[in-house]
Amino acid sequence: MKKRIVMIGPVYPYKGGISHYTGLMVKNLKQCFSVDTVSYQMQYPKLLFKKEQRDYQNKSFQVEDAVYWIHTANPFNILRCAKKIRALNPDYVIFQWWHPYFAPCYRILEGRLKGIPLLFVCHNVFPHERFPMDRKLTKMVLKKGSAFITHSKMDADDLKTIVSDPIYETTVLPTYNAFRIRGISKEEGRTEIQMAPEKKMLLFFGLIREYKGLKHLVRAMPEITAYDPEIELMVVGEFGSEEERAEYEALIQSTGVSDHIHLIGGYVPDQEVEKYFAAADLVVLPYESATQSAVAQIAYGFEKPVIVTNVGGLPEVVRDGKTGYVVEPKNPAAIAEAVIRYFRENREAEFSAHVREEADRYSWERMNEVVCRLTQRIDQKNGNTADTAAANTASAPTYKK
Repeated sequence: MKKRIVMIGPVYPYKGGISHYTGLMVKNLKQCFSVDTVSYQMQYPKLLFKKEQRDYQNKSFQVEDAVYWIHTANPFNILRCAKKIRALNPDYVIFQWWHPYFAPCYRILEGRLKGIPLLFVCHNVFPHERFPMDRKLTKMVLKKGSAFITHSKMDADDLKTIVSDPIYETTVLPTYNAFRIRGISKEEGRTEIQMAPEKKMLLFFGLIREYKGLKHLVRAMPEITAYDPEIELMVVGEFGSEEERAEYEALIQSTGVSDHIHLIGGYVPDQEVEKYFAAADLVVLPYESATQSAVAQIAYGFEKPVIVTNVGGLPEVVRDGKTGYVVEPKNPAAIAEAVIRYFRENREAEFSAHVREEADRYSWERMNEVVCRLTQRIDQKNGNTADTAAANTASAPTYKK
């Protein structure tokens, strides 16, 4: 008999990387476990998140049997949801954790789920943009966890500052290959985004926030285009406000090479992601700080190499000089040097081949193995028999190192 997991987190139609991750994790864990997915009827109140939170256009990430029970700001609803979750009789509950906003909601659930092992997937232990009380709120929730998955050494180190001797594993983010919907070629992608086939294209993709360091990539463009005027930068992402967009537009104009920088502002629906990655030659993540980023994993899903900065867990997903380059943060000259080197040495075919070689490392089957090992360790700690622990791995794939 497969053991039963209740997964708590956002799934389709909620937007964003955590939703995509949760949907893919559920679909793959069903190979090894019986999985019930409990998502939110209300994720963030409009007072805190004014933009549209749902996108119904791409059902690739849909979990068909998901239920939308949890109103994250209604304690009476949360208490009722805890009762429903207990009625499912799970062997384990998995929480997706990425921001202390969810601390009150999750803490109430924890209080009513006593006796059920709780596993936290920590996309970030602490939020990217810190605020007063974030550490206390995070500790309040995570200290009740039975086991943890982190996606960077930095997050593992942060976890150990608030949880004593945790049971955990650190593993890279799996590949987000679900965005490769139509399988279009680079040439077809270029046609769709109206970029000439002879151009060389850099891609910056995702929510545009200060810590993501876009300004350093923009400032690198004069040196890059001086080397090769055929190199173009495509910036595709959503700004936090119109004021922030205006600041970046002014910065782009000040470079003197604004005709080489194309700004596609606003939310990109899931089904539109493919054309940008298919069209790109090189994906650049010039972050000032990070734990990890799904953008690198999306790039790998399209067999595209990446340039990342040496912050957080980003260097852990790049084989420097093989699947991309690792450069120092806040350093436009270092970014320019890496871009120029890539094109000067004509590394596209070589790097793409190395990305393909790394596919097993980023597989969801490997993530299944991580969950199976952690649930076995939980069972052993709780004194369960080897037979019950073995049920977790009866159908689990074997990852060959």
